[in-house]
Amino acid sequence: MTPRTSFTFKLNPGQQATLVALLKAGNYIPREVEHTIAAAEGQDCNIALYKSGKCLVQGRGAQDWVTFVLEPQVLQEAHLGYEKILNPEASQPHMGIDESGKGDFFGPLVIAAAYADDRLTDALQEMNVRDSKTITSDRKALEMARDIRKLLGERFAIVTIGPRAYNRLYASMRNVNKILAWGHARAIENLLEKVPDCPRAISDQFGPKRQIEQALMKKGRKIELVQRHKAESDMAVAAASILARAGFLLALIDLQKKFGVAIPKGASAQVQDTAVKLIGKNTPQILLDIAKCHFKTADVVLGKTSFDRSVLGPEGQATSKQMSNE
Repeated sequence: MTPRTSFTFKLNPGQQATLVALLKAGNYIPREVEHTIAAAEGQDCNIALYKSGKCLVQGRGAQDWVTFVLEPQVLQEAHLGYEKILNPEASQPHMGIDESGKGDFFGPLVIAAAYADDRLTDALQEMNVRDSKTITSDRKALEMARDIRKLLGERFAIVTIGPRAYNRLYASMRNVNKILAWGHARAIENLLEKVPDCPRAISDQFGPKRQIEQALMKKGRKIELVQRHKAESDMAVAAASILARAGFLLALIDLQKKFGVAIPKGASAQVQDTAVKLIGKNTPQILLDIAKCHFKTADVVLGKTSFDRSVLGPEGQATSKQMSNE
């Protein structure tokens, strides 16, 4: 198997301090890299510790450096090359599910499911597939999603809940976790059509497991559901996270083409300004077609344009209190 040339790790404060001291004391050449705490050139690899706590190791010698330096001296645990021993279930047939767009005012909620077995797990690891939140470049996320789709063939499923449908669902369910459960269940069912013998589905823990179980149809009720914290460490879940993010990014690109204005991510002041411009060029009802209207951002934007929620009709009246990033 060809050695991997890129690795990403999330370090806690203690591990960060250990790595900084190691890079200063060892035989490393300091490098200037933007947004890093420390960066250096080692033997056949470059190491960068970012302010976010992310450690990126790249180069021909990256795998050896991780195995013989980072794991024993910084992480103080060995994982690389031992994944199948430490977690044998990770390479057995299963699917992973993840979503993108939940915290974004504009655009859809996208849920993806990806299948993996022993061979596919190895291939995904070789591609350095990882949690999409650690991929800072949208272009890189789209490229990786393209490669994952090519690798998996038909063995993935994507459920896109556009703003209009999302607003209808929220008006009915009044709960984001219920929408997520519904979307996860649909992604599981759709992938089971392609991989009917898949025995297990893994996702991050976002609410009671019974919500997904209740949303599953007859075929999906035979599958074992597993919810765990930091599920993105699983290769199938990581692949699903990248597929979902790419689906969300492509949907934003479509909105930009349709309305002729850049559509920003998140729920920032820039997002509010863009929404105000779109309302000015169209009508307040445009929010139902481009945004998740239960966000408090909708009230702010409508207030800035001298409107209130009444103009959005029944589908735009529900508001959310449980989403801290609205």
